[in-house]
Amino acid sequence: MPRYPDAVSAHLRDPVGVGPLLTPDAVGESGSAHCGDLVRMELRISGGYVREAAFLAFGCPAVMGAASAACARLRGASLLDAMRISIADIDTDLGGLSDEHRHGPDLVVDALARALEQWYSTRLGTQGLPRLGHRVAVAMSGGVDSAVAAMLLVREGYDVVGVTMRLWHDPLAAAAERSCCSPETVRLARASAHHLGIPHLTLDVAETFRREVVEAFIRGYQAGETPNPCVTCNGSVRFRVLDQAAALLGARRLASGHYVQVDGGVLARATDTAKDQSYMLANLPRDLAGRLEFPLGQLTKDAVRALAADAVLPCAASVESQDVCFVGEGGYVPFLERHGGLQDRPGPIRDLSGNDIGVHQGYWRYTVGQRKGLRVDGSDARYVLSVSAADNTVVVGARDDLATRTLRLSPASIFAPLIDGDLEVRVRYRGPSLRGVAVEEPGGGLRVALTDPADGVATGQTAALYHNDRLVAAGTITAPHNPEREG
Repeated sequence: MPRYPDAVSAHLRDPVGVGPLLTPDAVGESGSAHCGDLVRMELRISGGYVREAAFLAFGCPAVMGAASAACARLRGASLLDAMRISIADIDTDLGGLSDEHRHGPDLVVDALARALEQWYSTRLGTQGLPRLGHRVAVAMSGGVDSAVAAMLLVREGYDVVGVTMRLWHDPLAAAAERSCCSPETVRLARASAHHLGIPHLTLDVAETFRREVVEAFIRGYQAGETPNPCVTCNGSVRFRVLDQAAALLGARRLASGHYVQVDGGVLARATDTAKDQSYMLANLPRDLAGRLEFPLGQLTKDAVRALAADAVLPCAASVESQDVCFVGEGGYVPFLERHGGLQDRPGPIRDLSGNDIGVHQGYWRYTVGQRKGLRVDGSDARYVLSVSAADNTVVVGARDDLATRTLRLSPASIFAPLIDGDLEVRVRYRGPSLRGVAVEEPGGGLRVALTDPADGVATGQTAALYHNDRLVAAGTITAPHNPEREG
């Protein structure tokens, strides 16, 4: 039998909190009876403190001892201090375990985090603590950017709390465990927060994300549109939930690891224009801008990586997350066919004159501007100009036919006064900057006349409008228009 430190033996002889609570307020489990190690942490909470902590554990002495050590720390601890309890803390309490036994503290800390996740997730949207100006809630996804953002805020003297959102990911996709905010990345975010000595909270918002982002994404493609789920997520879920979490944690300020700045109460481009993410935040609620911190707004990615490496952050070598975090391997088409009820449905490919020149297997497999995958008559290069869900038709034409001269945006948000002259318009995250004049339309929305035509604009995309690098307006494209094509 492997030898354990004396502290483990002491916890086994006289365990703290062994046995269930009659009426726990929060419960979290980790491990698996199948692999032999399972722990359940139970908490009774009131007034912002853990009044009682108990556990049930099955497995090796390291798991039993770690659960007892955690209960000893938890009794009477504030909830923020409970969120600070790390694997290293429990390991220290147990006298230092060998590598083969550190799974005990790992499972216990994970079970504790899940209990706190349950407690806070059910309270989102309710009033919490008074908001303190020096406390900031930082969205931590498990990546290097958000971890460095949290670290920089700690160095600036803020009272920082890391918040990670457990989002929905496709359980049928092979790469689901590696997607944004999967269990693997949640653990990495927690490890980074604890490395910095700050509390870490995970929130279960999978159902909200599925309903407001994933289902909207599916509906968009079913309707023949090209939605941007990342813009939707940031605008309607991620920062709204972060603000709700901040209310529960008593934080006035909100922060993330996005490469963007705030200038005069509105978003502005990052110094590193190659990494600028202001487009991805184009639908951010206007009332939040004054409380946001973006510590990476003036940094380059290389500088962020170097800071993470110097601080030996657990996420220092983490890879970039994929653009659409929930679709898994294979891209959006297999995802839509798995979850959107879209299956092979042959339909015509037509030219601008209405001639049938090919056959497709489903309109949702094509996006405006696409060239690859078209099987059409003739030798000239053809591009997708539009798709129609109503009659399952794909219309194609020459590259020049992709040019779009007018955009209508609805809904649209105006963050700063619109100037009379040209604004800078972007219709894709990595797309070119175009010139255009924006005019408010009666009844809401914006009409944008493009001085520089845009190629391959699709309904459902986001358009972001800038002036002097400040984001002055944004909206969803409902009617891209090219009068020359119709003439």
